[in-house]
Amino acid sequence: MKASKYKFFIFVNLMILFNSFNSYYLAQTKQNSIIKLFCLQSVKEEMMKAEMVYSEEIAHETCECYFKEFSQTTSHQDAKTKCILKTKENLNHNRKI
Repeated sequence: MKASKYKFFIFVNLMILFNSFNSYYLAQTKQNSIIKLFCLQSVKEEMMKAEMVYSEEIAHETCECYFKEFSQTTSHQDAKTKCILKTKENLNHNRKI
């Protein structure tokens, strides 16, 4: 009887621990998708302002860069500037080929 209570106690604790990890990663995933959604919309608007043809591939690459940089530097403006420059370099490089 004691062994079954002990196993049940361990099981409940593991479930609580698993639930807390799951909640954390779910929150991170939602945050990532919201940031990417706003980023994609922003890139689309900027490309249209610059009278460029919108490309989902360019937008996704730019937003992946932004999210990576933002996660590392925690500065919105630094991440944005770096990724815009990187995207412009890639576009210019591709045009020369």
